[in-house]
Amino acid sequence: MLSPLSSQNVIRYLQQVGLCSLVDGTFNTVKLPETNKKNRNLVVNLGDNRQLLVKQKHNIENDGMPHEFFNEWLFQQLLQQFPVLGNISAIAPLVLHFDEENSILVRSYLSEYLDLSNFYQHHNIFPVEIASAIGTTLAALHRATFQRKEYRDFMATAPQGQFRYSFYNPAQGIDSISPEIFGKVKREAIQFYALYQRYESLEAAIADLAYEWNPCCLTHNDLNLHNILIHSRWNQLDNCLVRLIDWEACGWGDPAFDLGNILASYLGFWLSSLVIDPTLELAESLQLAVTPLEDIQPSLVALLQAYLNAFPMILEYSSDFLVRVIKFTGLALIHQIQDSINNCQSFDNSDIYKLQIAKNILTMPEQSIVSILGVDDSVIISSIAKIDKIPQPEKEKQLVRLYYEKTRLRGC
Repeated sequence: MLSPLSSQNVIRYLQQVGLCSLVDGTFNTVKLPETNKKNRNLVVNLGDNRQLLVKQKHNIENDGMPHEFFNEWLFQQLLQQFPVLGNISAIAPLVLHFDEENSILVRSYLSEYLDLSNFYQHHNIFPVEIASAIGTTLAALHRATFQRKEYRDFMATAPQGQFRYSFYNPAQGIDSISPEIFGKVKREAIQFYALYQRYESLEAAIADLAYEWNPCCLTHNDLNLHNILIHSRWNQLDNCLVRLIDWEACGWGDPAFDLGNILASYLGFWLSSLVIDPTLELAESLQLAVTPLEDIQPSLVALLQAYLNAFPMILEYSSDFLVRVIKFTGLALIHQIQDSINNCQSFDNSDIYKLQIAKNILTMPEQSIVSILGVDDSVIISSIAKIDKIPQPEKEKQLVRLYYEKTRLRGC
């Protein structure tokens, strides 16, 4: 087993696997700040103006998503196997090397692109062009793989010598409190689990959502704004404004889950800017947010409209699609809180407000569409010119007419 990679030994590793050589000139290595505790990330600048991102998984306990690096490698193989997907520029192949034994993944580093979450945070603007590009790109992936057995079977491939018993359902709530939790999180964070379990309607709504989870296409399953890149010259380009990265959690899943994750990631800017004070009610804090919801809503609407315009048949397949997207948005907010507790061990009043908003979304999704998006769902759907019918193969009719003079029910 290889020792953990560092700025001192990563070049030697890349040389051993043939991704660079001494003739490439001087090397420079930069360690990226870790957004989670799962991976170690290093950017290597090669002398020929190439940049590589080297990711190595920390030796931590399995978090419920096995084969993460293998999933991303498998996704890259899928793009090469099926050109219709590989031609979608926003998800074009990037991975160059996968080392399963040492949990290492190497991909090209997109130096001209910026982390979209950091872009929004730095500029505090939410251009609808960017949101529309995200919606169109995601719809292209979902539409191309929708109910296609060859893609589903390909993503069911397991690492050599291992098995996949079923596709993972990410629509899960929070586990019940066990004695072990008191040794893992700080005392104030225990309040989150106590509040969560206090709301029986919330747990019931999440259980129903997990039951309704409908895997029908290839999904990213971790599509927050940190996993979306925006080109540094986005306002000067007509195409490839965004790139979707980090496909470690991808699989055969529910498209509404991907959209819910993105919407929740946008809402995070609003909820993290709330003015928190014990004397203020929730409604007052929401109105005093430094980043008002009204600034974000146009992007939320533009993203959904672009998605549905590119993939209108999803409404024919799932008439309550937008309601389910909103429900998954609430679930994603709860997962945000849990991730924050796991990574930072913190839980404060802003998280309590976020939990309350998530509860309202999950238990009252129809009303929440208007409060979150600023418009009724009919406004979003009305922008779609035409809903394509899902092609259904016609069955050959081979029926023999049967006629009974006296109809008799069994048991009569």
